Amino acid sequence: QVQLVESGGGLVQAGGSLRLSCAASGNAFSINDMGWYRQAPGKQRELVAGITRGGRTNYEDSVKGRFAIFRDNAKNTVYLQMNRLKPEDTAVYYCNAKDYGSGYDYWGQGTQVTVSS
Repeated sequence: QVQLVESGGGLVQAGGSLRLSCAASGNAFSINDMGWYRQAPGKQRELVAGITRGGRTNYEDSVKGRFAIFRDNAKNTVYLQMNRLKPEDTAVYYCNAKDYGSGYDYWGQGTQVTVSS
């Protein structure tokens, strides 16, 4: 089992920045890909950014050039640096970790990000 604990959400004005953190514990050595998803009210959960254990990244089109995902494998932690935030980035952000060996998909509890105009 893997536990994911997120931190770093909050309220920020448009144009501002936030950094989200997600620390994995338990059988964290089994984690392969990690990522951040978000879900706005009335919308489906969507992938914002993902990163492989080797550091290869991918981003949802609307955040390219503004967000950066990176991970510290020694600390079993993944981060999402969010710059030039927009009101449409407002959502609950969820950390995700995938264990391809077991087929398990782990989720954090979610952290609220609110961007005011």
